[in-house]
Amino acid sequence: MVLINIDYQKCIGCGRCVKICPSYLFEKKNGKIEVSSDSCISCGHCVAACPVDAISHSEFGESKVHAFDRTGLPTIEQVDLLMKSRRSNRAFSSAPVDKSFLGRIVEAAHRAPTASNLQELEIVVVTDEKKIKEISRITVDTFYSLASKLGSPLARPVVKLFMPRNYRFISKFKKMKEEYDSGVDHILRGAKAVIFFIAPKGSRFGCQDTNLAYQNASLMAEACGVAHFYTGFVCTAISMDRKRRIEKMFGIKGKIQAGMALGMPLFKFDKYIDKKDLSVREF
Repeated sequence: MVLINIDYQKCIGCGRCVKICPSYLFEKKNGKIEVSSDSCISCGHCVAACPVDAISHSEFGESKVHAFDRTGLPTIEQVDLLMKSRRSNRAFSSAPVDKSFLGRIVEAAHRAPTASNLQELEIVVVTDEKKIKEISRITVDTFYSLASKLGSPLARPVVKLFMPRNYRFISKFKKMKEEYDSGVDHILRGAKAVIFFIAPKGSRFGCQDTNLAYQNASLMAEACGVAHFYTGFVCTAISMDRKRRIEKMFGIKGKIQAGMALGMPLFKFDKYIDKKDLSVREF
C-alpha cells in the first residue's frame, strides 16, 4: 500500500502538489494541504515538486530522490542542434558498441513516461552476432513469403489494380531476398546491437509507451555518438509472423512494438539538412 505523508512543520502551503498530481490526491482546505493516497500511481511528481521537502512517499526513499542544478541542463540551442543533427545512420564500423553506452541508452529509455506510470515495458538487448543475423534472416523470409503470395498469378492482377502501393514492393522484397542470400543484409546493415521495446499483450497504450521509450533511447544514442536507426522492417515482420519466431528466440511473452539497430559509426555527419516546410494548422 502506498503511503504519502506531509510534514506540516515544513509545509508552506504553496499548493504545487495540488496542481501537479495527475490523480488529484491533494487538496487545500482552510489553508492546509490534505492528501489521500488510495489511487496513487507513484509517479513521484509531488515529491519532485515540493520546494521544502515536506512530502515523503513510501515508494521513494531518500536514495531515490535526487536534487539537481537546472543550470547544468543543455541549452535550448544545444537540444535544438542535437535533434537537427540526429540521422538514421546505417553506416556501421566493425567496432562493437561499448557496454557503457548501451547501459545509458537503456536507462534513457527506462526514464520515458508511460501511461498511468505503469512502467510495464520490457527491454531486450541483443549483441550476439548469430542472433542478430537470425533476426535479419527471419525478417527477409517473412517479406519474401509475402511477396510470393502477392505475386502469384491469381493475386498479382488484383494487387496491381487495388493495391498499387503494395504491388511495387513485390519486386523489392524478392530482390532483398536474393541479395541477403548473397551476403548483403539490407535489414540490420551489420549492426552490432539490437534493442527491442516490449509491452505486455493487451496493453492499451503499449505502442505509445514503447515508442516514447525508443525516442529517449534514440536521443541518448545520438548524444553518445552511437549510430542507430529504427527497425521498421523487423517490427513489421514480427507483426506478420504467426509463428512468433523472433519473440520465441528471446523468450518474449509480450509484444515487440519498437526496436533499434545500433553500431559505432563508420563516419559522422557534419551537416544537417532541413526538412520539408512544415504545415501547421492553428485554430
